[in-house]
Amino acid sequence: MATSDLPRHQIIKILMAQPPEKAADAAIHVWEQMASPIVTIVGEEVFNSLYARSLFLSQAKFPWLSTSSLTPNAVHRFAELKTSLEAQAPAQASEANSLLLITFIEILASLIGTQLTSHILQLAWGINTGNSPDKEFQE
Repeated sequence: MATSDLPRHQIIKILMAQPPEKAADAAIHVWEQMASPIVTIVGEEVFNSLYARSLFLSQAKFPWLSTSSLTPNAVHRFAELKTSLEAQAPAQASEANSLLLITFIEILASLIGTQLTSHILQLAWGINTGNSPDKEFQE
């Protein structure tokens, strides 16, 4: 199966399918929903490291993504990302954020496992998958 065909990647694309004028706001909302439960499990430093690594890797395709500083303060954690996304065309911003999310989630899954990652994302994004806790995200 192609990487972009994974159900969790398709869900990210759906989450990012917002009206063009709201692309940056939608992106930050998705990150904020996801950050809190992940920080609870892996801690602030690990989250920031995963986020920084994801930004670095995503810069190969989107060099304008800013990695100049990561604010440890949860209130301003995604301020630079929002500024970077707002400076781009909405379609480009949405594509970049989708890649950034996918990269982050893949790194996280490699550290804590696919099942726990899936469960966290389901809770964070309000995804109801019925009886199977990771049905939507299985590879």
